[in-house]
Amino acid sequence: MSFILFMIQMAVTLVVGVYFYRQIKREKQAQPGIRRESAKEMERLRQLRAVRLTEPLSERARPRNMEDIVGQQEGIRALEAILCGENPQHVIIYGQPGVGKTCAARLVLERAKKSEGTPFRSDAPFIEIDATCVRFDERSIADPLFGSVHDPIYQGAGSLGVQGIPQPKPGAVTKAHGGVLFLDEIGELHPVQMNKLLKVLEDRRVQFDSAYYNPDDTSVPRYIHDVFKNGMPADFRLVGATTRSPEELPPALRSRCMEVFFRPLDCQEVGGIAAGAAQRTGFDMRRELASLIGRYAACGRDAVNMVQMAAGLARLDKRRTITRADVDFVIASGHYQARPEQIASQENRVGAVHGLGVFGAHQGAVMEIEAACVPGSGQVRVTGIIEEEELGGGAHTLRRPSMARGSAENVATALRLLGYLDQKTDVHISFPGGAPVDGPSAGAAMAVAAVSALTGRPVDGSCAITGEIGVQGQIRPVGGVPEKAEAARRAGLLRVFVPRENMTESLEACDLEIIPLDTLSKALEKLLLPPRLLEAPAEAVPAPQVPLAALGAER
Repeated sequence: MSFILFMIQMAVTLVVGVYFYRQIKREKQAQPGIRRESAKEMERLRQLRAVRLTEPLSERARPRNMEDIVGQQEGIRALEAILCGENPQHVIIYGQPGVGKTCAARLVLERAKKSEGTPFRSDAPFIEIDATCVRFDERSIADPLFGSVHDPIYQGAGSLGVQGIPQPKPGAVTKAHGGVLFLDEIGELHPVQMNKLLKVLEDRRVQFDSAYYNPDDTSVPRYIHDVFKNGMPADFRLVGATTRSPEELPPALRSRCMEVFFRPLDCQEVGGIAAGAAQRTGFDMRRELASLIGRYAACGRDAVNMVQMAAGLARLDKRRTITRADVDFVIASGHYQARPEQIASQENRVGAVHGLGVFGAHQGAVMEIEAACVPGSGQVRVTGIIEEEELGGGAHTLRRPSMARGSAENVATALRLLGYLDQKTDVHISFPGGAPVDGPSAGAAMAVAAVSALTGRPVDGSCAITGEIGVQGQIRPVGGVPEKAEAARRAGLLRVFVPRENMTESLEACDLEIIPLDTLSKALEKLLLPPRLLEAPAEAVPAPQVPLAALGAER
């Protein structure tokens, strides 16, 4: 019996030995082929890397230092206050594309590394990732943002996988450990990823889990035990950038971050970027052509692209000078639209006043508000505003008159209370321009225009006014006052009347006169002129009507 068992064992040993012998022989025979194929692919890769195109102008025009970032001095100062020093914080940067958000974050980190008491080391990483490209598997097989666990069942698990050991793989949050994770377009992040990010920001580590992990398995390497027990380090500072408005981001994320706003660049600033881009290409371009590009380019990136195309046209004609014909061709072929230049008329007119609003990405604008009196029954009618708005969503959606409509009703009540509106006259107030207006901050301007039309007294054309009106004639605070004051300055106005509660030191330091108000009576006293001053000054400039998309009078 023992002899039979011995023979069976010998046979099995012989079969296994022959099998492994053939496997080893096959591998040895395959090795030269693998080496030849590897050498061929490496040579092909080397040839590909040897082919280099010239650096795009957009890359050459990218800011290399703080002075190269145009028009964002306040935003950069805010970033430095948040990231430099002993306690850097998470931050979200709001702003339109091409205004320097990424470059500013990268340069501020370099400055933060040198600040006194900073926790950032000199080799602190800056990891940049786009939230729109962060694709993940719901089974956590792959996750470039947070990392994943490579379980033994997956192909290519390696030597540890053969032994049944799961292997944690770090993601961008761990690669940014000790530095900054710049998450571009953070508003586009998937809700699942957003919730994970909030947990990582709170715990400052990434926890992994795997059904194949056994904490009592002594064959598992110590570092894997440590990762599953204590998590992967992820102590970084988040810098998120988005083109969305703050209301579109989750409140839980906003509560964990400081917020910085990068303003849109004006035409002159974009023109300066165009002039610098032309200089980098080695082409000559007159300053007025750079200003022309600034009027049509929406941001610095657009300006650089327009200059690059204009330079290409000049190169085709073997010229080193960009001409007006080149710029006109670029504008026409790219279907660029000119940005309107608001130049407010300073004519003293009856029933016409300069209001102020905010639209788009926190951009201020000057609005023309007109009023006229007609026989009627003591009503105030307003056109050019949003009539209704929705609140909430789903099953709890509410509809109500818009804030602009409510402000118009407040104006009517205040005028009756102050004795300006009788039962025989109607007042028609209009917001010309074609775009509907919403928000309460045009209330004071509507009231001034209405009283001007009722009394025949002209309004001082060098002034603008903003503020919510109360039913008893109070002028209440509104939002976006700095942006509105800047719009008035660019439009050439001399004085701006604002609610007293909106007065700040920064407004007092403006280049134009800021006058605080608290009642409609004071506003009428300062803005309405005697009838004899109706004639316009000789230097008055007519104001073009500028359509503003969805102009919000308050932000």
